Parts: sequence; structure tokens; C-alpha cells
Amino acid sequence: MQIIKDAFLTSCGHSFCYMCIVTHLHNKSDCPCCAQFLTPSQLFPNFLLNKLLKKTSAHQLSKTASPVEQFRQSLEQGCQVSVKELDSLLSLVAVKKRKLEQEEAERNMQILLDFLNCSRKQKVNELSEVQSDMQYIKEDLNSVERHRIELYQARERCSVKLKMLSDPLGIGSHTSSRPMDRNISGFVRNSYNIKGGITSMNFQHKKDEGRARVKIPGTQSKEAALNEPTSQHMSQSGLAVMRKKRVLAQFNELQEFYLQKRRQLVDHLEKQEKKDKTTITRKGYSSGLADFQSVLSTFSRYSRLRVIAELRHGDLFHSPNIVSSIEFDRDDELFATAGVSRRIKVYDFSSVVNEPTDMHCPVVEMTTRSKLSCLSWNKFTKNHIASSDYEGIVTVWDVSTRQSIMEYEEHEKRAWSVDFSSTEPSMLVSGSDDCKVKIWCTKQEGSALTIDTKTNICCVKYNPESSKFVAVGSADQHIHYYDIRNTSQPLSVFSGHKKAVSYVKFLSSNELASASTDSTLRLWDVNNNLLVRTFRGHTNEKNFVGLTVNDDFLACGSETNEVSVYNKAISKPMTWHNFGSPDVEDAEEDAGSYFISAVCWKSGSPTMLAANSRGTIKVLALAA
Repeated sequence: MQIIKDAFLTSCGHSFCYMCIVTHLHNKSDCPCCAQFLTPSQLFPNFLLNKLLKKTSAHQLSKTASPVEQFRQSLEQGCQVSVKELDSLLSLVAVKKRKLEQEEAERNMQILLDFLNCSRKQKVNELSEVQSDMQYIKEDLNSVERHRIELYQARERCSVKLKMLSDPLGIGSHTSSRPMDRNISGFVRNSYNIKGGITSMNFQHKKDEGRARVKIPGTQSKEAALNEPTSQHMSQSGLAVMRKKRVLAQFNELQEFYLQKRRQLVDHLEKQEKKDKTTITRKGYSSGLADFQSVLSTFSRYSRLRVIAELRHGDLFHSPNIVSSIEFDRDDELFATAGVSRRIKVYDFSSVVNEPTDMHCPVVEMTTRSKLSCLSWNKFTKNHIASSDYEGIVTVWDVSTRQSIMEYEEHEKRAWSVDFSSTEPSMLVSGSDDCKVKIWCTKQEGSALTIDTKTNICCVKYNPESSKFVAVGSADQHIHYYDIRNTSQPLSVFSGHKKAVSYVKFLSSNELASASTDSTLRLWDVNNNLLVRTFRGHTNEKNFVGLTVNDDFLACGSETNEVSVYNKAISKPMTWHNFGSPDVEDAEEDAGSYFISAVCWKSGSPTMLAANSRGTIKVLALAA
């Protein structure tokens, strides 16, 4: 309850807050306590009660108020204080003020000191990292320079052999040997001059070769054939310039990838040295540098996707349609397509590439009961292929007989993905909208194992080096990595995607790529459960647009009807190809509604297959 404010007394002897009793009398003309008739004219101020209430309020405030507030209230109430007492109080207040200011200054100074110490520590760590990186670069520069000298000397030896073959009588052997010696010594002397060594070496080499040609008139035409620049050499030079431009355009990301590789190598060597004190570090190319050189070479080599062949998935009796899956067989000789047409079509790859027509006939065609979502060839038995469909049925087919070998109908909803093991010929895995991952064996009729994940499954994939490990992409935005020997919980959960994970593919046993409808691809370190890189540049918000991997490359489709190719070291597309506008007869259709629906690399090759939602299939190849 609150204390009465502005107390008023009624004619019947009861006291109320003035506003309270007035409000009551507006509605009812009686006393709230005794119900006696009462009007506003019968209200009188209760001075005695108001005085008591003020004293009570002041006493309560004094209990809760701070000493400073109490002192202020005392002065306001007219407390008598002498000048001497005021001087003493002012002196105490001044001392207290100086103390508080000192403490505040010390706190601010400590905060500044902590900040500077933290900054210094951070910069020292950065400096240490930069110094380490500089050491790696210095070591690798020395390795590359040594290797380049070896290559140059090997080229000179080859040049001498060619000259000897072209001059069997040895007429020019004595004359040509000296320039070669001078070239080699000049190269060794200048090769470590980073700024000007290459230029001076090239100039000396050309000058000495020119002298050799002047001194030996009889062999001038042969020497010219070997040494004079040709259009091919000029084109090679132009190609080198283009490759350098590509590297410079993505220099920062390539540099970060290089340093990451070198740091990982050093950490690995340090761990080995701790385990084995007899480990000897050898001079030469490190594995980290070799890996980076491979990536740099492949990245700078290609700048576009070239169309090699094109075909339509439809035929005279069936209109073009979405291709949901496209896959090469074990030997990359055949490829199979499947989609909403309820047909598995198998084509001969060499015929598609070499025969100039856009309506190729499949070598095998198999009809299914439902629309198909995914295909997977057996990695051991060439003529076996598995399919998953919209009714949840997983079927294993024999392409040579065009008949199904096994049909598994345990899934309760649409099965999105199926995959044969790379190490066990009889094992395959599937995932479905019924939230279940099922392991199958072609030697038995039922499933060998079921994993209930509690979320819709969009994709499944075996680890390429073991049938015991399975990666599962799901609608809960995560990738679950299972050891099928213990499925009570996943070994790892890879988190980072913002929407459903539509595809998972292994680049190696420790590198896993994933695609999502958040318009990103992600590369994961499986052993350490780490995100290595996020790739952005394509559009994928609602459809399955395909994902395929091959050595250092990742490729996926886009809802802009484009195929995008990424190098695993660079987060942006290195190149892309647009499938183009529809034909004239389809001009009334919305071209923007087409999207890439399936992609597949040819193993160990820069060639790939890509299909879109219109049923167009293209054979594409990376080109300079």
C-alpha cells in the first residue's frame, strides 16, 4: 500500500487522498468506508495527518538515502552549520575528490596499458608470422632457382645434342661450346639477382647464339631453324603473359593458399621431428611447394569452358525435360542420364564427341516407374548402375540386359540420393525425405543398416577410401559424417551453411565439398572438422543444380543457366559457361526459368558433362 497524499477528512470522520475521494464522488455520492451520504462540499483538509505523513516520508527517505543525500537534505531543511565545520567538510570533500580522480586516472591508464600490450603482442605474433613466411619464401626461391638452373642446363644439353645430330661432322662443335659455357656461368652468376637476372640471362643467350651463327656460315640455316623465334614461340609468349595476368588477378588468395600449405608442412615436419629425432630435412622442393605449384599451374592454365559437343535429352516422342543426374561409368567410356522422363539413357561418350549431330541415340535405354533423382555407377562392375526415385525406390540395374537386379522399397518417401562404395563392390547407400539413411548390400534383399537422422536427407556419399564412412547432407543445414560401425552419433558435424545441403562430394579422403541452396560451396577438412574455404559466385536458392569435383577443381550449376568452375584454392569462379537463350520456337517461354540441373567431371580430365532443366546436355572442356 502507498502512503496517503494530500489527506482530506470527510464529515463522517474518514481520511482519504484528495484525488481518490473526488474521483469516487464523481461516480457515487457516499463514503467508501461507512456508505454515509457524502458530497464534495463535505470534504476538509486534514492538516494534522498531512504533517505526520510528511515526517514519516522524510524518515523513510533518510533510511534509504546515501550519506551525501542525507547531508543535502539536512542543509535544505535549515540545519545549522558553523563556518569552521563547513571548512572541515570542504577539506574532506577536496581530499576525497582528488583520491577519486587519481583512481579514475589509474584505471584509465591500466586500460590503455592493457590495450598497448595486447597490440604489441598481436604485432609481435604477426611479425613472427611474417618472418616465418619470409623464410619459407626465401627457401622456396632458392629451391626454384636451383631447379631452374637444372632445367636450363638440361635444355642446353639437349640443344647441344640437337646441334650434333644436325652437324654429324662436328664442324660447329668447337665454336658452339664456348657460348654455352658462358651462358651457363652467366646464368649461375645472375640467377639469384631477382630483379634483373632473367633479363640479362636472356640477352646474353641471344647475343651468344647470334655470334655462333655468324662464325659458322655453313650451318647458319640449321641454326636459324633451331633458334630463331617463330609464330609458335610468339604465341607461347602471349600465353605466358595471359597466365601471369590470371595469377595477378587472384594474387592475394593464391598467396594465402601458398602460405597455408607451407605452414601446414612445417607443422607436420615439427610433429615428425618430435616423434623421430633422426628425421633429416633434405634440400629441394617441399611437398607444400609442389602442391602449390600444381594448383598454380592448373589455375593459370585455363580461362574458359569450350563446348565440344551438344545433345538434347528429348526425342521425337518425348519433349525435352529436366536431367536430374548425369554420371560417367567406371572407365569414362559411357555416361548415363536420368530425370523426370522416367528413363535411364546410356550414351557412348566417344560417339557423342565425334559425331556432329545434336540428336544422339542412347546405346541403352531403360524405363522406370517413377521420376528419377540420382544415379551412381558401380566402381567395380562396369555394367551395374543404381538409381533412386521419387517413390523412394532404390534400384540396381544391369545395363547389358536392361533389367533391374535388385529393388529396395524400404524408404517411405522420395529418395534423393544414392551412391555405390568405391571400395566394396556390393555396398551402396541412399538418403530420403523419410529422414533415414540406408546402407544396402546387393547380396541381400533388405537394408543392412538404417540411420535415423530426424531430418530430411538431401544427399549421401561414401568416403572414397573406406566404405565405413558416409557423409550425409540434410535439410537442417548441416553435414553429418558417420562411421557406420557406430551410428548412435556422427563422428563429425560440419556447420556453416545457411540453408539445406543439397550435395556432398569427396575430393580426397580428407577433403569434402558441399553445396547448398544458400548459393555457396564449402570445402571441409574432414579429419580436423574445419572449414577450409567458402566459394561464392553462382546463384542457387531453390533448385538442385549439381556438384562435381575433380582433383583441384569444383564445378556446379547455377539458376542463371550457367556452369561455374572453381579452383579449390580460390573462392571465386575461375571460369563459367552460359547455356544460352532458348531456340526461336521456344522464345515465348521464360528463358530465365532455365537452370543447370546436373554436372559431372570426366575423371582426371578437364572435360565435363553438364545438363540443364530444358534437357540440353553439353560436353565442356577447360581451355586456355
